[in-house]
Amino acid sequence: MEKARLASLASSDTVRVTNPGGSSPFVLTCDHASNFLPAEFGTLGLAVEDLSRHIAWDPGALPVARRMAQALDATLVETRISRLVIDCNRPLDAPDLVPPVSETTAIPGNAGLSESERAARVALSWRPFHDTIADIISHRLSHGQETRLVSVHSFTPVYKGRNRPWHIGIIHDEDRRLAAPLISALKRLSGVTVGVNEPYSPDDRVYFTLERHARSRGLPCAMIEIRNDEIAGETGQRKWADLLTGIFSDLEPEEAGHTRSHSVGKSVQSAS
Repeated sequence: MEKARLASLASSDTVRVTNPGGSSPFVLTCDHASNFLPAEFGTLGLAVEDLSRHIAWDPGALPVARRMAQALDATLVETRISRLVIDCNRPLDAPDLVPPVSETTAIPGNAGLSESERAARVALSWRPFHDTIADIISHRLSHGQETRLVSVHSFTPVYKGRNRPWHIGIIHDEDRRLAAPLISALKRLSGVTVGVNEPYSPDDRVYFTLERHARSRGLPCAMIEIRNDEIAGETGQRKWADLLTGIFSDLEPEEAGHTRSHSVGKSVQSAS
């Protein structure tokens, strides 16, 4: 019965759960795991080569997250539809939930959508992703299983002409219980430039999945952004997954009393 219950948490073709019964306190999400477009969307009016760019997904993030999940015995929840169809890491009222433009690229197939077309996209991908995460966390908490939520992303080295020097960024809001020890551990690594709320911050609306599922429940959480040229191939993916696994294996959240307010204000950006 328990195995059937866990298996049922991954019930949609547009969301995949790996290791739903993981023993680790960490639950990983990969919100922009895939650049897949269902046939009914064609290419959304884009050139085929655009679908391999960062505007369609977070290149390299999923292999890193999968290797981490396996090594940590953690649960992983991933999207299986491109962020171009709908961005699962945005609130339903966000202007870039269904992005009309990503970085500087217009997306013709997202222009002038009706309310019913928009609702269909929510039902296709956004709702199953978030319902699945909610079910997994509820199941874990009901069984007294400690839970910490971490989302794994990648970002492009150059955005709107601006170079981004960080190898990895850790995004957090005023709750730094998980982010603070993670940042400290990363900063001890030789040759690694760590961004703190870089290249994004919660004010850029990129913290939605963590706000919805962790912050609302008082769970420790953090967002990882790895520069995508660092994880473009298997060697880099293995390097970063193993580095992060080593850190997470010994990572313990700070006590709540150590949490302090931190400025997170930044200009809004729409695609990593």
